[in-house]
Amino acid sequence: MNTLSPFHLTIPIDDIESTRKFYTETLGCSVGREANSWIDFNFFGHQVSAHVKPEVLTELKTNPVDGESVPVRHFGIVLEWAAWHQFVERLNKQTVDYLIKPTIRFAGEVGEQATFFIIDPSGNALEFKSFKDRNQLFISTHNQ
Repeated sequence: MNTLSPFHLTIPIDDIESTRKFYTETLGCSVGREANSWIDFNFFGHQVSAHVKPEVLTELKTNPVDGESVPVRHFGIVLEWAAWHQFVERLNKQTVDYLIKPTIRFAGEVGEQATFFIIDPSGNALEFKSFKDRNQLFISTHNQ
């Protein structure tokens, strides 16, 4: 797999302090630059910028995927298999409310993956996943 360039993502939030606590204490991210109305995080080597803009936060909408109601609007990270399991162990030692508890999706199929979803204090959905075979990250299961 080629070396990836860091992505930049901006998300709306209700307030800086609950967001700072969630991303640093719960997820283990470090803080980058910040101002009165925004804060940047090192999200697993990527830049997530959280801007205070509660009026643009929306209700969580979902779609069915492999028997779960998956948030349509979400972001996250694909971790190595062992790192994903270690991260779950770390979160399980905290008080974390999973939107979708850690599970294996598409077991025994192309694209088998470990996944879970959590929600930040502003209602932004995050997915943490890992592919049993990372080379299947972009494998299509549909006939073309």
